[in-house]
Amino acid sequence: MKTERVLCGCALTALALLSPRTARAQEAPPTGAAAATPVASPPSPPTWPASPTPTTAAPAPDAKADANAGAKPGATNTSPQKGSFKWGPRALEEGQHFTVDPVADGVLIGGGAAVSGLLSLILSTGEIRATPPGPSSSLLSIDRLAVTQHIDPNADLYSTIGLGAAIGYAFIDPLLSAYRDGWDAALVDAVLYAETAALTETLTDVTKIAVRRPRPVDYVNCPYNTKTSSTSSACTGNTDLQLSFFSGHSSTVGALGATATYLAFERAGVHAWRPWVTLVGSVGLETFVSIERVRSGAHFPTDVVAGSFAGAMVGVLVPHLHRHVQEAPPVWIGYSPVNGGGLLDVTGKF
Repeated sequence: MKTERVLCGCALTALALLSPRTARAQEAPPTGAAAATPVASPPSPPTWPASPTPTTAAPAPDAKADANAGAKPGATNTSPQKGSFKWGPRALEEGQHFTVDPVADGVLIGGGAAVSGLLSLILSTGEIRATPPGPSSSLLSIDRLAVTQHIDPNADLYSTIGLGAAIGYAFIDPLLSAYRDGWDAALVDAVLYAETAALTETLTDVTKIAVRRPRPVDYVNCPYNTKTSSTSSACTGNTDLQLSFFSGHSSTVGALGATATYLAFERAGVHAWRPWVTLVGSVGLETFVSIERVRSGAHFPTDVVAGSFAGAMVGVLVPHLHRHVQEAPPVWIGYSPVNGGGLLDVTGKF
């Protein structure tokens, strides 16, 4: 609709500029004696009506100004002007701030989902034996609270409901983008959410297998025997007992919330209410899920904090790296030697 208004304004402006000259060119020729004896008149420079092709005698004084004269103030004319050339990428439509690559994004989404699925299958076989927990006195003081607390049997259900809410919003938000900005924006948002989830799950599963940290509930169910300096072998049969670091619930909710917040700020701007509501809702849901994961005995406080930071990192980087080339912030990195070393300088617009 905005492009149509700009084109109509350009057409009306062109007609207004050409109509006086056209009217003068189409005036009726003089009649009577003056018309019969044009040689008797004193010599004078030829006027505009005497030109056989007056409408093509001279171009418009400022074609660029005429093209934008009918546009709405503050609007950007994204439609190509006939007869004009512009080097570089096409101007962005309103609300379209990201680009996707079917090959690169398809590989990341498919590869991430495949790796995460295979790791989940390996963990479900029980081939990786759990490490028995050691003495709780070796834990960080903040993590000991997860062992000495009263474990809530319903907290695991509450945290799973919070995770489902974050995943549900990741499905609903692209539909809302389709209503606000068109189906192309919905497709871009769906790709960004899918890539964020795939990379986050892969990072989480790889970290869990690499660290193999026992869960807080294991310290309760399988206490460390100080006399024998060992733990019962019955506590090492379930692989899931050593997948505490870091929290998959916290990383997934943090990643999807960070992507939703980034998209909201880029699409609506800092002065709109929607991005701030999205930010507050994302932080609130992340806090709720993290607390419930600790109360359920599945994770230590450091597990949920690390998961939240890791998820937020992925959730911000994925949409940020998909920003359009016209909006990519230029960065300059320089190095200059100084006495006893060097100086690294980073300058840019962020």
